[in-house]
Amino acid sequence: MAKEQISIFDMFKIGIGPSSSHTLGPWRAAQRFVETLEKRDLLNHIKEVKILLYGSLAKTGVGHGTDIAVLLGLSGDDPVTFDLSDVVPKVERIKANKKMSVGGKKDIDFSYQDDLLFLYDQSLPFHPNAVTFQAFLDNETAISETYYSIGGGFVVQENDTESVLSEIDLPFPIDTAQELMVSCMRTGLKISELVLENECSWRPEQETKEGVLKIFQTIKECIYKGCHTEGVLPGGLHVERRASKLNKRMLKGRSYSDFDSWVEAIRAGGKDFGYILDCVSCFALAVNEENASFGRVVTAPTNGAAGVIPAVLQYYIVFHDCYKEDKIIQFIATASEIGSIFKKGATISAAMGGCQAEIGVSSAMAAGALTECLGGSQRQVLMAAEIAMEHHLGLTCDPIGGLVQIPCIERNTMGAIKAITAAQLALQSNPDKAKVSLDAVVSTMWDTAQDMNIKYKETADGGLAIKVPLSLPEC
Repeated sequence: MAKEQISIFDMFKIGIGPSSSHTLGPWRAAQRFVETLEKRDLLNHIKEVKILLYGSLAKTGVGHGTDIAVLLGLSGDDPVTFDLSDVVPKVERIKANKKMSVGGKKDIDFSYQDDLLFLYDQSLPFHPNAVTFQAFLDNETAISETYYSIGGGFVVQENDTESVLSEIDLPFPIDTAQELMVSCMRTGLKISELVLENECSWRPEQETKEGVLKIFQTIKECIYKGCHTEGVLPGGLHVERRASKLNKRMLKGRSYSDFDSWVEAIRAGGKDFGYILDCVSCFALAVNEENASFGRVVTAPTNGAAGVIPAVLQYYIVFHDCYKEDKIIQFIATASEIGSIFKKGATISAAMGGCQAEIGVSSAMAAGALTECLGGSQRQVLMAAEIAMEHHLGLTCDPIGGLVQIPCIERNTMGAIKAITAAQLALQSNPDKAKVSLDAVVSTMWDTAQDMNIKYKETADGGLAIKVPLSLPEC
């Protein structure tokens, strides 16, 4: 059987917050529906459109911006390029005017209350994150398509729900950590080198490297903006941004007008343990505060966990003096391969596996990437990833108010610190004596996901989501 193919640019996607599965995925699904209409020459025949949100997309859809995403996607807007300042205003105009331009070309009447349906008590069997688009045509017929947002911005269509199988011959087709290890041992390649060899099957190496650096540019801008933006996060929980205040304390009130000088200033602060902890936490907070504010972020591998890998990468850049393009590419390539193993063997969707599938996976990805970049062997890389995930097993997804704020933002700081700890531990250990393999922890994570009660899978029906009154300030 052919193996699922996952590129660096599948694991790392540029998009708009707050959620890869609830925002980016539905947005992409809406775009695909519009593409279908255009290909079938039906766009100009539309009279009415209805959107049906099921399961987790319904229960936490408003808090995660699913409604915003599907409306913008149907309007022909793209999350990579859309003007962030117009995200909410454009949706408000659609609501107020009761008009929508499908694909930016066909104007129709549209009622937010009547045509966008949150089916809280209905779920479809394949995946909790389901959305159906219905277009009613002027010849009294209709077209309907259902999509599943399966985590990390990945979208599959109903009746096409099998994994995307091999379309080309990869030199190193890999599903498991064991297969990855065998390929590395046979060739002598580092994990990042093996990844780049696979990527050459899709595009020239230089194009891959340029694409990775574009991903990093978005990460860089997100961290910097988040560290220099004050205020309160949207959504009604009144959560105050903390990254900017922490950044000011770290730099003793000094300000810097660009990323490079800011990095140098942070580096000049020394390597006191408490200072490093503050910096890593600040980096993670910055990204996820931007994510919660409909900012532009990179799935890593999801939006809800988007701060872990950037925080650890920024730690590596600052405190190991590695602000170098080749090291950044090495870090992201290694992280993507670790993430793909979890995607193939378990899930990266909190609606399927709880927060272990997001923060846990991102921590494992960051731990493995940091380990390779610090000179660890291939076995130590896999050991670091295993350690990081092992200590996230069972982590539930219980967003208060259905928002990616509490406890999600702080969990990114913890995932980043655990990743660094896991890397350090792996570098000081003999992986030949490890008792738990990465494949074993991937399998265990999937078993745990299947055993986990549905109320702990991004439904806001359990855990902190029902224990903390919305009127209380964040702890």
